Amino acid sequence: MKGITQKMVILAVGVVVVILVASCQESDTGGPTDAKKSRVIAAENMELKKEIEGYKTKVERIREVHGREIKRQEELLAKCEEEKGLLAKKADENIKEQVGDVSAVLLEENTKLREENENLKAQVEKLKAELAGKP
Repeated sequence: MKGITQKMVILAVGVVVVILVASCQESDTGGPTDAKKSRVIAAENMELKKEIEGYKTKVERIREVHGREIKRQEELLAKCEEEKGLLAKKADENIKEQVGDVSAVLLEENTKLREENENLKAQVEKLKAELAGKP
């Protein structure tokens, strides 16, 4: 069995070698069809090179537009952040002002209530004294 398998493998390798040699000999012969194929391939290569150059130009234009847009967006972002800071500062100032106003009103009310409280205490003491004097 092993002998038959070896013979088949050797035969298959021989056939492959013959086919490879035959195909190499055909391409070496050259001829009018090879020249035409070469011209067609050369023309296609030139066309492809032109397309590549066109795409390179488009890519460069897109990069320029993209770069300008990024720069514009960065400037806009910086402006927005600046405005955000100013608005936050104004908000803090407004809060301080409102708290100050409320504090002033509360202090004034507190003072009035203390005075009223003192007056009421004095009246209570006066009434107590009158009641203590009238048995």
